[in-house]
Amino acid sequence: MALANDDIDILISEVGPRDGLQNADGVMATAAKIAWISAEAEAGCREIEVCSFVPPKLVKGMTDAVEIVTHALTIPELNVAVLAPNLRGAVDAMDAGVHKITLPVSVSESHSKANVRKSRAEMIEQVRSVCAHRDRLPSKDRPVVEAGMTTAFGCTIEGAVAERDVLETAVACIEAGVDEIGLADTSGMATPQHVKRLFRLTKAEVGDALEGVHLHNTYGLGLANAFAAIEAGATALDSSLGGLGGCPFAPGASGNIVTEDLVLMLEQQGLRTGIDLEKLIACRDILRAALPEDILYGYVAEAGLPKTFR
Repeated sequence: MALANDDIDILISEVGPRDGLQNADGVMATAAKIAWISAEAEAGCREIEVCSFVPPKLVKGMTDAVEIVTHALTIPELNVAVLAPNLRGAVDAMDAGVHKITLPVSVSESHSKANVRKSRAEMIEQVRSVCAHRDRLPSKDRPVVEAGMTTAFGCTIEGAVAERDVLETAVACIEAGVDEIGLADTSGMATPQHVKRLFRLTKAEVGDALEGVHLHNTYGLGLANAFAAIEAGATALDSSLGGLGGCPFAPGASGNIVTEDLVLMLEQQGLRTGIDLEKLIACRDILRAALPEDILYGYVAEAGLPKTFR
């Protein structure tokens, strides 16, 4: 999404309540989710992907999606984002009044069939149907629709993913009517050089529709890849509190980059996020209480804020 305010340089989209929880060992209670979302918004997070509209039998812990969205919409100035894998989920999300819907469009055919039970071409037709439904709504009720190019940097099933396939898929989604394109390193296979090159190539094809990336930290390169994306022109980054997350349909892929560490890196580089890091770190207490079996990651939370931090 376009930056809503001129007092930040990089929009951090917190995806923990969706991406983080879909791969967690435990199931977080609705009250804890509400507390988490409220606390992160209070810490200054402008956009939170609060849930996914998916069949409960496929992704545990998302049966309360409407209740979570209803609460999130009461938080002033919070951009309420969700994920929906198909038309049915997107319609339900629109009915709930969300501000942004991300549709996962896998570039890898194998991952697409594992993740959404559709080929890439079939998923693009779903995108077209979602955008057509959006366009029938009154303009004030239309959410931003983003196509998330999952497995853009590699697939744990197929291996390398051709860059031309990423570009063709991104253009096809723009032609189908999406507002935004996001590049997703679902497998965590990306390298900084690859991130820079693919971001610039995709930007040349779709222009301002590409603003951000979604990165995983499987091989420990998440923050390096995030900074590479910024150097290539990215203004939005997805991350997850405590590094929770991963894709159930990408074997071996670990969690997202850690929101707390990302904020520290960006702020130390002079890039404004609008997030109060001390308040953000305090949000981890909610996760520890609600998900006692899950491991929380992050360096700054363990080491404390450096004396050089301002």
